[in-house]
Amino acid sequence: MGTAPFFYGGTVATTGKVGYTRNRNRHSAPVCLAAGVKNTGTGVLRLPGDRKSKKDDINRTGKVNWMEQSVSHALAVTAAKGRLLGMDMVHRAASGHIGGSLSAMDIMTVLYFHVMRLDPARPQDPARDRFVLSKGHCTPALYPMLALRGFFPAEELKLFRSIKGTLSGHAEMGQTPGVDMSTGSLGQGISAAVGMALAGKADGKSYRVYTLLGDGEIEEGQVWEAAMAAAKYKLDNLCAIVDVNGLQIDGATADVMPSEPLDKKFEAFNWNVIPVDGHDLDALEAAFVQAAECKGRPTVLLAKTVKGRGVSFMENQAGWHGKAPNDEQYEQARRELAAALAELEGGASHE
Repeated sequence: MGTAPFFYGGTVATTGKVGYTRNRNRHSAPVCLAAGVKNTGTGVLRLPGDRKSKKDDINRTGKVNWMEQSVSHALAVTAAKGRLLGMDMVHRAASGHIGGSLSAMDIMTVLYFHVMRLDPARPQDPARDRFVLSKGHCTPALYPMLALRGFFPAEELKLFRSIKGTLSGHAEMGQTPGVDMSTGSLGQGISAAVGMALAGKADGKSYRVYTLLGDGEIEEGQVWEAAMAAAKYKLDNLCAIVDVNGLQIDGATADVMPSEPLDKKFEAFNWNVIPVDGHDLDALEAAFVQAAECKGRPTVLLAKTVKGRGVSFMENQAGWHGKAPNDEQYEQARRELAAALAELEGGASHE
């Protein structure tokens, strides 16, 4: 089992422990939750501005936990590391979907290091929160998060899309620790997430289910069948996130198959709709709080993002949907991503 990040002093260090709070409750959120969120007593999280004192900051399990640090900074460092790892994976494999992975990295970071209750040592824990990568091709965002979170050693990322490894191009349960559902056929992931949420309700469980979709993916009719079912069964334990980067493999979503206004469409399906900047870590944190507070219906975050985020020549370019960079492009991309990480870490080199 690989080591997990442990947030301290606004930077990410590694320890031999999984990245949980000091109370070591295995159902608590990652340690960075402590400085940013408070439990209201009903399992609902609240932001730092609501606290009355340092001692009031407690995690979702109700355990007091306060650390003097910048949660947003720690998350930004992790997201930057994730982008570097994802780029390395795709270049080494000479294959993969980098554009939508870069656009989703901040969302994934907030989920895995701030929101979801997980234990990497027990990836099948029945009490864990669930995550379904409905846009299942964006594993260069998922696998770095799982590795950094401690589900498997980061060294295994070098075998991405290799027959010698367990990290296939699309998310696959059963062989990759931390993957809750095999996905890749677009539109099916959200249906699986609805089933998980419905099972949680039927079993009286408190876990939450999160699923990430692409804005090209929602052209699939099955997405809307799942949306209807989620509303019918009042699945307030389900939170979908749509990565609204405006591009898909064939070009702009507005040209291929216009889907806007997404907010009005989901509202018509009786979902709680939260528009959010998908690269604003504080805004994402607040949006997930709002999602947890909503009762009686499912929530969708419409996260506005930039495809290829962090690499100048990849940003807002549909051509980088599913293409690996050549050596020259990789070197430029890595320089830009490494510089962004170094700036966050105060000048440390990652070349």
